[in-house]
Amino acid sequence: MQSIQESELKKQYLDLLAEKYDSEEKVATEIISLESILELPKGTEHFVSDLHGEFNAFQHVLRNGSGNVKAKIHDIFNDRLTVQEMNQLTALVYYPEDKIKLIKSEFNSKADRDAWYTSTIHQLLELITYTSSKYTRSKLRKALPKRYVFIIEELLYKSNKYNNKNVYYNTIIEQIINLHQADKLIISLSNTIQRLVVDHLHVVGDIYDRGPDPDKIMDTLIDYHSVDIQWGNHDALWMGAYAGSQVCLANLLRICARYDNLDIIEDAYGINLRPLLTLAEKYYDDNPAFRPKKHPEKTPSESEKLQITKIHQAIAIIQFKLEGPIIKRRPEFEMESRLILDRINYRELTLDINGQTYPLEHTCFKTIDPRNPTALLEEEKEVMDKLIISFQESEKLRRHIDFLMKKGNLYLRYNGNLLIHGCIPVDENGNMEGMEIEGEYYDGHALIDKFEYHVRKAYNDIETQDDISTDLVWYLWTGKYSSLFGKRAMTTFERYFISDKATHKEVKNPYYHLREDENMVKKMLKEFDMDPETGRIINGHTPIKERDGENPIKANGKMLVIDGGFSKAYQSTTGIAGYTLLYNSFGMQLVAHQQFNSKENVLKTGEDELSIRRVVDEELERQLIRDTNKGAALQEEIEMLKALMAYRYMKK
Repeated sequence: MQSIQESELKKQYLDLLAEKYDSEEKVATEIISLESILELPKGTEHFVSDLHGEFNAFQHVLRNGSGNVKAKIHDIFNDRLTVQEMNQLTALVYYPEDKIKLIKSEFNSKADRDAWYTSTIHQLLELITYTSSKYTRSKLRKALPKRYVFIIEELLYKSNKYNNKNVYYNTIIEQIINLHQADKLIISLSNTIQRLVVDHLHVVGDIYDRGPDPDKIMDTLIDYHSVDIQWGNHDALWMGAYAGSQVCLANLLRICARYDNLDIIEDAYGINLRPLLTLAEKYYDDNPAFRPKKHPEKTPSESEKLQITKIHQAIAIIQFKLEGPIIKRRPEFEMESRLILDRINYRELTLDINGQTYPLEHTCFKTIDPRNPTALLEEEKEVMDKLIISFQESEKLRRHIDFLMKKGNLYLRYNGNLLIHGCIPVDENGNMEGMEIEGEYYDGHALIDKFEYHVRKAYNDIETQDDISTDLVWYLWTGKYSSLFGKRAMTTFERYFISDKATHKEVKNPYYHLREDENMVKKMLKEFDMDPETGRIINGHTPIKERDGENPIKANGKMLVIDGGFSKAYQSTTGIAGYTLLYNSFGMQLVAHQQFNSKENVLKTGEDELSIRRVVDEELERQLIRDTNKGAALQEEIEMLKALMAYRYMKK
């Protein structure tokens, strides 16, 4: 019965395909085109991770393709231009609008300006020819600015073998300049080069929190030509809040207050925090443990600091209260030890942890009833209800969360690599760890698939709160078997209220030391149905402390960790400003970045904040599109087209 249904579906599909390719010649032409594409070199993949709202640094890395633009300029012009001239051309490609203004201010005459226009346009056209050399003309045409397609194609594919077109080509350039189109053309050519040096972008988690502009990063990704996202733990908070999880919302608001980024909520997403401020002003005072961290781009007044400090306390206490009911109704989460509000001695202001009593400092428990510590005040309930509605009604936030869901997953198998933000939970012996969800036990690959199922279910039913799906999104943020968290417990409460730093320690899942072992990484690749001999795992989440000599390349190259500290909050620890990864047809290169100071410095000197490139490996044979995920999809299309030809022949 099933085979008859499949046969009928295939017949219907072939009939639909026949409408698109209504002649044998069209089918043959498409097969020839696709078969030829399979033999082109694979495109360059660009991997970034843990952006944490640092839009300026991210934008710079995106514009320079992790040094790919500069490398290609060096390849072409090394024997024709000076280092300074190549740096100036590089800066122009990165920031064309700003660089053009700087350069034009230095010209003494129209003739000098026109000569610069002419030479620069030719240089950029040559750079486009080089960067597009492994693409089809059709793909290049799609990357070109529509308003200049005819002009650019004429200049790109010019042929003057018989000296018949010299005047023609020169006139094109002259007219571009005379009609005041040169600036716009140079900007368009520069943007095209930025697009061509990277075929596909992978964001391995954590777009949100800590930094000031996650919304700008999301807008950039939405407009990017080809991208996928592996959700991070901080992204999960925002998805959870949109899905109706009040505890996820409380967590992200607390983090925004801690890092003095509440304007993300109010200004970027248009969400009114006045009700929360009113509550905070009523119940809380100044508290050194809750003062916001210094913001590198802000100098708030004392009254603003005090407001944030009060909001920080109010939302932290709400968060701790909201955690309690979830832990109690979900014993399978195994989080009873985190029922801290129930265990406080409110008379003595102490807390017992593992048999030891600790004094609590900087307490702010005015809204806590010791008889029912996790109960929200009516005012707190009203505030959280209003905030959830505001989150779900923010048009901009809805667009961003929709995009995260459309382009995102908890993990991705792509061109032989497993991309996952955090970890694959394992025990000390390397066995897959798991948990019970709705009466069934899941571990390894199946557990992470189950997590993703519930993330999507929560997103698709935003009206429902306190169900298992919404609770599991929060669990991904803080649970001990979460693939995003990767620790045994989150000690947020202890860091606020207990001075002994021994209580702040968060024990990592054994994954984080076992991933140094090549055989263990191969075992995990096999768990995800990947080739353990050729595959790799690419992680973010844990900043690599290069300053202490930690190596981001682990397990003999089978494991790559690319969180080097985009977030400024981490850079004093890591010693760098992030890793990125490039994977082209020749192999992989890991790039370490120095702190991005400003684009003004790049514009002035042309020098880039790039550090060393480390070759992860070199392919023995150059990889082709045939060897990629895209190639597999094209091969399926070819087989279907061949089936269409056979189907037509049978019908004759």
